[in-house]
Amino acid sequence: VQLQASGGGLVQAGDSLRLSCAASGRTFSHNVMGWFRQAPGKEREFVAAISKDGAATSYGEFVKGRFTVARDSAKNTVSLQMNSLKPEDTAVYYCAARGSAITVLARAWSMYPFRGQGTLVTVSS
Repeated sequence: VQLQASGGGLVQAGDSLRLSCAASGRTFSHNVMGWFRQAPGKEREFVAAISKDGAATSYGEFVKGRFTVARDSAKNTVSLQMNSLKPEDTAVYYCAARGSAITVLARAWSMYPFRGQGTLVTVSS
């Protein structure tokens, strides 16, 4: 069972980037999915979460309408569209999944037992 985030890279402030999270080994179409990030020297923080059917989303306060989380259950993928990027968005971004019986869009990393490798996003000023 693996989750793999991809799509990171080096961009300039104000640019956009779209991250993708692909699952292998099992389907996560019945799981709440989340995105988290961790900047150097800082704690991991909640970025966004999306419900099983994609109808409900939740975002970290710092997002302020700049990011959009979406999912394609048929493809077993979740995406994070990031617009108006800022240097402070520089971090390793991780995708994660909650247990299949859980519906709450939690904001704590500890609530997501299925975790993937991260992808580095670097935003230059």
